[in-house]
Amino acid sequence: MTNTPTPPSPMETLQKLRHSIDNIDAALVAILAERFRCTQAIGELKSLHKIPPADPKREAQQIARLRRLATEANLDPDFAEKFLNFIICEVIRYHKIIANSSESSSESS
Repeated sequence: MTNTPTPPSPMETLQKLRHSIDNIDAALVAILAERFRCTQAIGELKSLHKIPPADPKREAQQIARLRRLATEANLDPDFAEKFLNFIICEVIRYHKIIANSSESSSESS
């Protein structure tokens, strides 16, 4: 007679899945933090060289790219676009803050 392993209980499966979600959330935060470090450097560069905070052409390219990647990953492309638009709005907001603080610094000099 073969000993068949007992399948995990629904609660064990739920805990395992929740643990995976917790790990993914931590990774998402780390990735977003790194992304914002990069965009902050871009904002400083744009401010230094008087480049506008927003770049509609680049944003459209990124949205199209993300929609394609989402479709390939079986993720709703509308959701992916909303998520990216939220990030883009935050990045532009930070770029404007950087540009304004740079202008204020140069005016007081």
